Amino acid sequence: MRNEAPLPKNTPADTAMKKPLSTSLAVAVLLAAAAALAAAGPAWAQNLPVPSVSLSIGDGSGEPGKVAVVMQLLLLLTVLSLAPAILMMVTSFTRIVVVLSILRHALGTQQLPANQIVIGLALFLTFFIMTPVWQKVNSDAIQPYMNEEISTQQAFEKATVPIRDFMLKQTREKDMELFIKISGGKKPEKPADVALTALIPAFVISELKTAFQIGFLIYIPFLVIDMVVASILLSMGMMMLPPIMISLPFKLLLFVLVDGWYLIIGSLVQSFH
Repeated sequence: MRNEAPLPKNTPADTAMKKPLSTSLAVAVLLAAAAALAAAGPAWAQNLPVPSVSLSIGDGSGEPGKVAVVMQLLLLLTVLSLAPAILMMVTSFTRIVVVLSILRHALGTQQLPANQIVIGLALFLTFFIMTPVWQKVNSDAIQPYMNEEISTQQAFEKATVPIRDFMLKQTREKDMELFIKISGGKKPEKPADVALTALIPAFVISELKTAFQIGFLIYIPFLVIDMVVASILLSMGMMMLPPIMISLPFKLLLFVLVDGWYLIIGSLVQSFH
């Protein structure tokens, strides 16, 4: 029986030589595939249909009536985006939020009440004060417009009348004359003829002045408490102790004893009537 020679085993050197060969073969195949795709690319791209995109207002018929409706919707969306600014500029919100912010600084409570509480309270007080105005706007302008009894222009003119009357009652003549003079227009014969572009900034300035006047009156008693506490601490030689830390409990006690929230909120609401 003939002895068969054993098969040679793969040495590490042989294995190391096979790996580069297999890698080179794979790279060659990928390069060949890429070259084939590059050659066929232009012809394939020419046969590929390209979708068309068109943008039109309405149904594309170009009828003026349908275009006007779409433009009205765009105008409505624009007004809604400016609603926060309108809320602050033509309502009682500015005076209320400024007075509440001054009150918080006068008490020295830092961030108490929180900004969310101050703004929320100012919003609800604004809704309460402006309810008669909104009801008149709804009855004179919105409802007739929804029933197609008046046009858009007539609805806008009727809606601005109650808001204009509210702002005129709270606006000083001096501020109104300032913006009329800056605009270069003629002095209107009656307040109803004042343009909104001059009335709104005059109303805002008047509201800020009134809010600062109310805030000054609120600040005085708390300032007196701070001065008294600081004088006592200085006379006792406790100069390193912050006076605010000692005066804060006394200011809170005074505010609670006189029912400060009742007085301030009541005065704010009554100042618009």
